[in-house]
Amino acid sequence: MTNAAALPGRPRDTVRSGPATARAVNVLAPNASAMTLDGTNTWVVAEPDSDLAVVIDPGPLDEDHLRAVVDMAEKAGKRVALTLLTHGHPDHAEGAGRFAELTGTRVRALDPALRLGDEGLAAGDVITTGGLELRVVPTPGHTADSLSFHLPADRAILTGDTILGRGTTVVAHPDGRLGDYLDSLRRLRSLTVDDGVHTVLPGHGPVLEDAQGAVEFYLAHRAHRLAQVETAVENGHRQPAAVVAHVYADVDRSLWPAAELSVRAQMDYLSEHGLI
Repeated sequence: MTNAAALPGRPRDTVRSGPATARAVNVLAPNASAMTLDGTNTWVVAEPDSDLAVVIDPGPLDEDHLRAVVDMAEKAGKRVALTLLTHGHPDHAEGAGRFAELTGTRVRALDPALRLGDEGLAAGDVITTGGLELRVVPTPGHTADSLSFHLPADRAILTGDTILGRGTTVVAHPDGRLGDYLDSLRRLRSLTVDDGVHTVLPGHGPVLEDAQGAVEFYLAHRAHRLAQVETAVENGHRQPAAVVAHVYADVDRSLWPAAELSVRAQMDYLSEHGLI
């Protein structure tokens, strides 16, 4: 058995519903799959002595799950006062409308199409509900609307799909762009170096105890894949599907469609920089 502490980012051994830090509690959605890992992590975040909570990514439109999120907050003596979205993919955001009905909350997101209420989210915004401090960090790349949320009091970052607890993230071409994604990873690395962030609370998979190690692993992985794609194209594999078959030959074929999105993003990046 692999020692989790030896893996990139030092993941915790299990993924489960319950407290992850002093201020963040996970409610694991029942939508496990090859793409969503153990399921979507819905985060309930609050100051310990506050009766108000913020929910990040209500998850899929699953009534039992949405009610379980409300119950988790209420059992802790808190009322859900605000809903935030890291991005608009259905496994994170599809249940937001129904969750807003259950809780009477606004939904804030970068994409105006996902908002319920007048307020959106933008770089530099600070959420202060119930005395909580959550700083909005733009992290486009997986999607154009991807955001992360910095939780300074717990030295943590909630990353949605920008960094996962296990494996690596798809750059969802054409909405996602590799150049943006690399910039986002560097932005997160700065938070680990300059702001003391050490814990990653991801949208899928286990909590990571070594945020800087996780970011460095992601950057190295992207550089390695980019070099592989460049070599594959130089060797005559000109179509994305052919590049996937060559570069991702050791990856489960069920993941090849997702891999092709990342390959298309990488080929665009290489073309834009005159490398292919």
